[in-house]
Amino acid sequence: MSDTRNRPADAFAARHTPRIFCIGRNYAKHIEELGNTLSGRESVVFMKPVSCLVAPGEAITLPDDVGAIHYETELVVEIGTGGRDIAPEAAREHISGIGLGLDLTLRDVQTDLKNTGEPWEKAKAFDHSAPLGPLVSLSDDIDLADLHFELAIDGQTRQHGHTAHMLVGVADLIAMLSAHWQLLPGDLIFTGTPEGVGPLQPGMRLSLSADRLADAEWTVA
Repeated sequence: MSDTRNRPADAFAARHTPRIFCIGRNYAKHIEELGNTLSGRESVVFMKPVSCLVAPGEAITLPDDVGAIHYETELVVEIGTGGRDIAPEAAREHISGIGLGLDLTLRDVQTDLKNTGEPWEKAKAFDHSAPLGPLVSLSDDIDLADLHFELAIDGQTRQHGHTAHMLVGVADLIAMLSAHWQLLPGDLIFTGTPEGVGPLQPGMRLSLSADRLADAEWTVA
């Protein structure tokens, strides 16, 4: 086994595997639908490993015997230029791409974890829990505070989101995260879900769409 204790951090950064930062409770109506309350504190943050990612067109495989598994549609931001302590007004310069994704949640497991005060990873960070659509470049004419997006299941709209309804906008999320971690190229930020979450069932066809972003589709295995 190699000894990495004296290796500089930059050596690890050079082999960086993108991190998936996820934001919880970022839309007021979603907070209400789950019976939670606004805390007034900094955003809820949790992470997922890259094994959670599912490319468009691939089947989503769900775990068995874990209770309800909910879909949560989210705008996703990819970091291009990394940094620490990024100011909100400079955040846009650090974004390389944006797209749509799903934060899948073991809802019954999450409820138990919240009741005992434990972290959410068992409910959020399971394999295939982060289907991610194609990422498009952030052009100058895209307003991050005025993006509509939606999820349709078997042709029926289930969620409709607008980034103007975020409690913490994209620029402020990047500033907040970079105050705690050095953001690195390729890092992904799932920015939170609007109301309308619900359970998944095998055979469902999930379609994400937005006017300025790339569409994506998956089928639940």
